Amino acid sequence: MATTSLKLPDSLKERIVKLAADTGKSAHAFMVEAIAEQTDRIEEDRAFMARAEASLKHYQETGIAYDADDASAYFRAKIQGIDLPKPQPIKRG
Repeated sequence: MATTSLKLPDSLKERIVKLAADTGKSAHAFMVEAIAEQTDRIEEDRAFMARAEASLKHYQETGIAYDADDASAYFRAKIQGIDLPKPQPIKRG
């Protein structure tokens, strides 16, 4: 495991120490967890954006997409526990 040194403002260190104690963690464990969560969040955001860009490129190349009203109705029904058939993609002209 690599060792890294962080220089924190005193006010931030005090906040970390208090919150870590409140959650039953050491300040070190609290910081490692926070860094891991932020790293995961950024990686997930980047993966989401990559999928969105690939989807846009596919649409631009094929013209195939889902009607927004159909997709919205499907998701609203799913949330309400209503069984609706999945919307079908259509080719836009």
